Amino acid sequence: MKKATGIFLFGIIFNTALLAQTAQTPVAVNGALKVENGIIVNKNGVAPQLRGISFSWSLWQGRKYYNPAVVNWLCSDFKSTIIRASMGVQPDHGYLQEPALQTQLIENVVDQAINDGIYVLIDWHDHHSNQHLAQSKAFFTQMAKKYTGVPNVIYEIWNEPEGNISWDTVKNYAIQVITEIRKYDPNNLVVVGSPHWDQDVDVAAASPITGFTNIAYSFHFYASDPNHQEKLRNKANLALKSGLPLMVTEWGVGESNGNGKFDKNLVKPWFQWMEDNKLSWTNWNITDKNETTALLMPGAPDNGGWTSDQLSAAGVYIREKLRELNK
Repeated sequence: MKKATGIFLFGIIFNTALLAQTAQTPVAVNGALKVENGIIVNKNGVAPQLRGISFSWSLWQGRKYYNPAVVNWLCSDFKSTIIRASMGVQPDHGYLQEPALQTQLIENVVDQAINDGIYVLIDWHDHHSNQHLAQSKAFFTQMAKKYTGVPNVIYEIWNEPEGNISWDTVKNYAIQVITEIRKYDPNNLVVVGSPHWDQDVDVAAASPITGFTNIAYSFHFYASDPNHQEKLRNKANLALKSGLPLMVTEWGVGESNGNGKFDKNLVKPWFQWMEDNKLSWTNWNITDKNETTALLMPGAPDNGGWTSDQLSAAGVYIREKLRELNK
């Protein structure tokens, strides 16, 4: 009888601890995200400020990291509260050529993020999305049908429209894709790009998308890029002042080409700006390519578990920041 009672009590303790742990996941704490009064907020109407990591293109060297073990490691060790799955579209072996494989890679990451209780951006990583509208609509229809009402999931429908693409073109594309998503998922957050590689958010703020709820806009910067300094921050500040809800779905410690100098003195004001404005962000990127913004050293294992020696200078820095801020 004592043995049975002990097992019973252990079961209660174990299940209580498990429930307590589950209750502390970012999604359990914040619930479904929404837009209110020009701000992305949680179920309590408070800006959650999610912080995490963007996977690299689901192509080339970055593809090998699209697996549940890496998602687990980013969640448990890096303490990411959000990740971004960046599905390559136009390059060789991208979605246009291999839709089933690319969709599976994205679902591998998204499903594990859901299991881990963190948020995940499904990113249509394409600079020319207006040329691939039919494929984009088909993909997001599939995603919306599968993930409707799942609070973890955020749809990012066009990564970095090129500089010569107008806001009218981006807006027209976005309206059509959002319309398809809303047929199946009426509420989950949708993130829209802006011209000039997601930098012209002030232009979007002057004529935002209307007729839908829970629409936000992506903003990108590279902290050491000479063209991404105070002038770019001022564009974002103008958008914020205009009531445009922003999420920094991609930023790096180097320059926009992935290289350049990692200068903490240039990263610091950008970091402080995101903190001051309570903006959620994902840092670019999980790959072992030999460049400044890559978070891993060449040859880093493809299943997580990385030691400090297997992290680049950027990887060490971002991991420390995430572990410090996402307590």
